[in-house]
Parts: sequence; C-alpha cells; structure tokens
Amino acid sequence: VKKEIDEIVAFLKTGPLDPNVEVVVGVPALYLSYVKSILPANVQVSAQNSYKVAKGAFTGEISPAMLVDSGIPWVILGHSERRNVFGESDELISEKIAHALDTGVKVIACIGEKLDEREAGKTEEVVFKQTKAIADKIKSWDNVVL
Repeated sequence: VKKEIDEIVAFLKTGPLDPNVEVVVGVPALYLSYVKSILPANVQVSAQNSYKVAKGAFTGEISPAMLVDSGIPWVILGHSERRNVFGESDELISEKIAHALDTGVKVIACIGEKLDEREAGKTEEVVFKQTKAIADKIKSWDNVVL
C-alpha cells in the first residue's frame, strides 16, 4: 500500500495543480501522518472515516477530534463500502457528518445508489433520501463536498 501511496504523491508533486482547485487525498488511517508529511503544501489529506462522537468506548474508531489534533482537515463519510459492507445507515452517516462539521473537520459526503437501485429506476429517490438525511442534521453546506 505504501508504494502505491508514494506513487500517487509523486504524481501530485509533478503538478502543476490548478491553484483554484482544492486537491484532497484520502488514505487509510495508518498512513495519515505519513502522507501529510510528504504531500506538497497545496494538497491536503483526508481520513476515510470517523465516528459520530468525541470520545467513549468505541475501540478502533477515530473521532473528528483526533483528526483535528493530528492536523487532518478532511474526512470521507458515507462511502458505498461503509454503507454496503458495514451496514451504515443514512441516519448514522448523517450523524457522523454533523459531528465532524461541528468539530471543524471538512466532509466529503458520499451519496449514490447501488446498481440494482439504478436498474430499478430509483436513483433520484435514493440520492434524495441520502441527501435529505444529511440536510436534516447539518447547519451549513459550506464545508461539505458531495
């Protein structure tokens, strides 16, 4: 994995990157500090997940406060793998998004339908439901990318 990360970072360093575009790289938790230390200054790093509370007995989870302490400004939440493999609901994802934002972490919020939902013509319904769950929990979209 580290070799692949190094290749991506090397590519990003070759630039030039558009100064009007915010570039963010999401990496596994174990590599956050490493990647942060080698990225060019115009590229930010993102965690791939965080939990919905600041502290407690949630072994293995990363809180947004931990990300802030580590200088990680972004987190990806609601990814299809978290929804489909780990069974994360729209409710849980929206709670995680709201907590991250309240803690000062910017969010890349993933929304989208499964293949069978698309084939059944339910794309708009699914995406609306996912987006509404987020909208019902957050105060502002200023630090959210869909």
